[in-house]
Amino acid sequence: MLRLTDIKLPLDHGPAALKAAILRKLKLPAEALLDFRVFKRAHDARNKQAITYIYTVDVTLKDETPAPKDARPTPDMAYKFAAHAPASFQRPLVIGAGPCGLFAALILAQSGFRPIILERGKEVRQRTKDTWGLWRRSVLNPESNVQFGEGGAGTFSDGKLYSQIKDPRHLGRKVLHEFVTAGAPEEILTEAHPHIGTFRLVTMVESMRESIEALGGEYRFNAKVMDLLLTSDHGVRGVRLESGEEIESGHVVLALGHSARDTFQMLHERGIAIEAKPFSIGFRIEHPQGLIDKARFGRSISQLGAADYKLVHHAKNGRDVYSFCMCPGGTVVAAASEPGRVVTNGMSQYSRNERNANAGIVVGITPDADYPGHPLAGIALQRRWEEAAFAAGGGTYAAPAQLVGDFIAGNPSAALGEVMPSYRPGVTPTDLSSCLPDYAIEAIREALPAFGRQIKGFDRADAVLTGVETRTSSPIRIRRGEDFQSLNTKGLYPAGEGAGFAGGILSAAVDGIKVAEAVAKSIAGV
Repeated sequence: MLRLTDIKLPLDHGPAALKAAILRKLKLPAEALLDFRVFKRAHDARNKQAITYIYTVDVTLKDETPAPKDARPTPDMAYKFAAHAPASFQRPLVIGAGPCGLFAALILAQSGFRPIILERGKEVRQRTKDTWGLWRRSVLNPESNVQFGEGGAGTFSDGKLYSQIKDPRHLGRKVLHEFVTAGAPEEILTEAHPHIGTFRLVTMVESMRESIEALGGEYRFNAKVMDLLLTSDHGVRGVRLESGEEIESGHVVLALGHSARDTFQMLHERGIAIEAKPFSIGFRIEHPQGLIDKARFGRSISQLGAADYKLVHHAKNGRDVYSFCMCPGGTVVAAASEPGRVVTNGMSQYSRNERNANAGIVVGITPDADYPGHPLAGIALQRRWEEAAFAAGGGTYAAPAQLVGDFIAGNPSAALGEVMPSYRPGVTPTDLSSCLPDYAIEAIREALPAFGRQIKGFDRADAVLTGVETRTSSPIRIRRGEDFQSLNTKGLYPAGEGAGFAGGILSAAVDGIKVAEAVAKSIAGV
């Protein structure tokens, strides 16, 4: 097969238009084209008056037909397993059942290694009930919430399935195919910016768990790892659970979420190589979704669904302000995992049909400039501002909120406008300047009018800011070598977002595959 790129068609094109466009690009008669299939479809909205679809297609031509100059062979994207289980082996452990741990476990199970998956939280449906407990009743379960439990933090998100990672082996394609097998819509294989949404993710996670168990994998929920068991030469030999049970294994995948702060502390105390890394902090912003749709798509709103955006501003104080985890037609959710702290995140369903658009508006921070001196100092910074948000919200898990107009002017908000915030259990209008460092407040105040010049109405006076967004990525990195093992602890495989090697569902899943392959090779001796 041959791959053709950059085939442009209007949004309202008919079913025969794509084949005709392919033939025009090939400059061949219809009989030369045996078959074609869409590999990817995106849209170009730079000109709102003439938005187009852009297709990448794979075509099959008659054997004697010469290949066009602008076509290239379709790459082999089939997944190839790195190793298979020998006749006897010690079962590997996977700590964490988020996207990274899920795919690490799946690859190990498909390769015959019967992994044991240890998840500190609950299975996904019970976890969902506990999460609603915070949203509806202000009751936080520290072990079962947006951050902890089967599916990981990505379960309560927009379910975005694209990333900026380099993927020469097309591992992301393996991830998408497994998701489709588990119940995701097939369009995620062809859309340039696919998403799933929370409700679908719940059933998919369950389906993938059943597949892993059918292949000999074993799940243990409410199985919090309290300590590593180490050998005399600082290799890993197993783990100790909160129950006191010890499980032996010389291959342990650390697929932690970015909020596993107590586990990070334990790892540091055990001498595992850890370093602080940059992350970002800020607020969630909400607008009417229709405002974003009109600004981005103009007259083509009905054909393209809910619009998203990506914004960046370089502030005068040297800080970068940018939009993060934009959720079209979604809600702002309570994402705390520790008592007495408020954290926000964004979530959308597959339909993306809620009234508001929301996104994080965040400021980049670094260890050298903002939290020097200790590998876990970023966690202390997060906690400080989450506690400030809890206090500003009234101490009930309500979140502090401020109208954009008041925030820019430096005035506390006393009431809301037409934009009704979606955060539950509710918001408290106040002054957000006490909820982030001065440099972040200054940079965001400068950025919002600049964003308003890019998207008309973005800085409208009654748009709502809700605080705080502190869990953009892990504040630490668990250092590893090219063999994916900890730099100073043989047999320990740091992986995914919590370990500092991914950011989002797809990149975490891909990292889980890579780490699983390293574990498989090590056990199999290849």
